[in-house]
Amino acid sequence: MSVQTGSKKKEGGFAETIRVVFHALIIALVIRTFLFQPFNIPSGSMIPTLLVGDYLFVSKYSYGYTHYSFPFSPPIFSGRILGSDLKRGDVVVFRLPKDDSIDYIKRVVGLPGDRIQMIDGVLNINGEPVKHERIGDFVTDDEGVVQRVKQYRETMSNGVSYNTLDLTDNGFYDNTPVYTVPPDHYFMMGDNRDNSTDSRVLSQVGYVPYENIIGKAQIIFFSIRDGTHAWEVWRWPWDVRWGRLFTLVR
Repeated sequence: MSVQTGSKKKEGGFAETIRVVFHALIIALVIRTFLFQPFNIPSGSMIPTLLVGDYLFVSKYSYGYTHYSFPFSPPIFSGRILGSDLKRGDVVVFRLPKDDSIDYIKRVVGLPGDRIQMIDGVLNINGEPVKHERIGDFVTDDEGVVQRVKQYRETMSNGVSYNTLDLTDNGFYDNTPVYTVPPDHYFMMGDNRDNSTDSRVLSQVGYVPYENIIGKAQIIFFSIRDGTHAWEVWRWPWDVRWGRLFTLVR
C-alpha cells in the first residue's frame, strides 16, 4: 500500500508541475501578444534616445492589433483591430515593409498626408521647419576614447521634444526631396540622423504601412554597455548602465 500511495503522489506532483508550467506559458503568451513585448537595441540609429544594449518594453495595445502582433505573424486577418492613431514624436517598433521578418525601431515624424523634407539638416513638415535648438554635445567614452557629437533639441508642433545627433555637416540625407506620406502610412526617422536607414531611404525602408506597426516603446527595463552580453552577470557591476534602468522612452 505504501508503495502505491507514494507512486500516486509522485505522479500527482509531476502532473501539477506540468499544469503550472503550461499556465505560466499561456500567461506569458497573452502578455507578449496583447500587452508588452521585450525588444533589445542592436544598433545606434536611435542614439541618444536609445543606446546599443538597451532592453525595453513595447506596448502592443497602444495602436491596436494586426496579424503582426501575434507570434510568427500568422495571416489570420488583415487590417487593424482596436486601432488608434500614431502621434508625431512617438518611438515605435514596426515590421520593415521591404522584409516583414525584420523589426525596426524609429521615431514617427510624418503622418498620412504630411510633406516631409530635410533642408540643411533641419526637419521640415508641411513647409514649416521643426524647432531645432543647439544644445550641449553628446559625449561618449568608448574604452577611454572620448568623442563629442553635435546635439540638437527638436520640438514638434504638438510639444513633443527629443534630442537628435548631427555626426556630419552636409550629410547625405541632410537635404532631400519632398516626401509625401501616402494614406495609412507613416514616415519614420532615427534620432541619430546621419547614421540611420529610415524612411528617407525609399529603396530600403520608405513609407511604413499602418498595418506594420507593432507597438510603442515605453520603458527601458535593462541596459548594458555595448560589447557586453546580458548573460554575463559577473560584469554587471561595471557594465550595466544603472541610471537608465526603468526610464521612460521619450
